[in-house]
Amino acid sequence: MIIIAGTIDFEDEEHRDIALDKSRSLQQATRDDEPGCLAYCFAADPCVSNRIQVYELWTTAENLDDHFDHENYHNMRKALGQSGMVKSDTRKFRIDADDPVYGEDRIASSKFWSVEGD
Repeated sequence: MIIIAGTIDFEDEEHRDIALDKSRSLQQATRDDEPGCLAYCFAADPCVSNRIQVYELWTTAENLDDHFDHENYHNMRKALGQSGMVKSDTRKFRIDADDPVYGEDRIASSKFWSVEGD
């Protein structure tokens, strides 16, 4: 799996809100139409008024490459760029283990039971 996480900053909160409004249908289209997309969320940061937080989850690198060639991706870049974007910082992460945060005892843990055992 691949996670994309990051931030996109805009001139101000008004421009951020315009970008979110323009991107809503593209976020939904990416979720609905693109194979391997498990999550695709561009949302207002509750602590930084001009910022969007980015979170994407893709099953494979091939699915992500297909996304980068898809019209949804190109239209999203265009919508954000035309909405007063001033900077962005997004990173991709390959995932080698995937476990729940809470164990059977319902206590949160950083342990990965699937690769570390009990």
